Amino acid sequence: MATRYLYIARHGDADAFGDLTDTGREQARLLGQRLAHLPIGAIWHSPLPRAGDSAEQLNIFLAGAAPVRAAEELIDNIPSVPKPEETPQPWEPFFDGFDRESAEAGRALAQRLTTRFAKESETDADLHEVLITHAYPIAWLVRHALDAPEARWLGLNSANAALTVIEYRPGLPPSLVLFNDMSHLPPDLQWTGFAPTLRP
Repeated sequence: MATRYLYIARHGDADAFGDLTDTGREQARLLGQRLAHLPIGAIWHSPLPRAGDSAEQLNIFLAGAAPVRAAEELIDNIPSVPKPEETPQPWEPFFDGFDRESAEAGRALAQRLTTRFAKESETDADLHEVLITHAYPIAWLVRHALDAPEARWLGLNSANAALTVIEYRPGLPPSLVLFNDMSHLPPDLQWTGFAPTLRP
């Protein structure tokens, strides 16, 4: 067994119709530049257009060397509905009326996400993969890597094209190397996907 490196990012900035904006395309290209020196073996993306388009923009700087494929497990999804006593008050309206069937389907999809991607390489070679997805699946993968309670995916938000890196080494707990890192983006392209406020 060898190490699996996951380079996880939220898609670039998108408009109200879910299509990448010019900002989103530039964010994805800058992320591609950051990852260009790595031996990326595959780029996986959510089936939604904003993620697929981000993956294609990113791949420009990987010289098309890595296959780009959709993965159903990366689609935008509520991975877990917390119990009422675990739900922060500001989140209560979000989960109000969320039916049990939808909650169970979301939980099953989240389980498939971790089963597929959250593990060491199954070969003798290190594996470097890019996942282009959405804020909630990223939060779920981070929560899973830290072995935190399920409700802790709440509040783990990611900016558009921000980079999260998780390493899965044989015989060791997962290592969260980076979370929501935007150092490859100039200041005017950072923090999209978050509510406007003062930032450090």
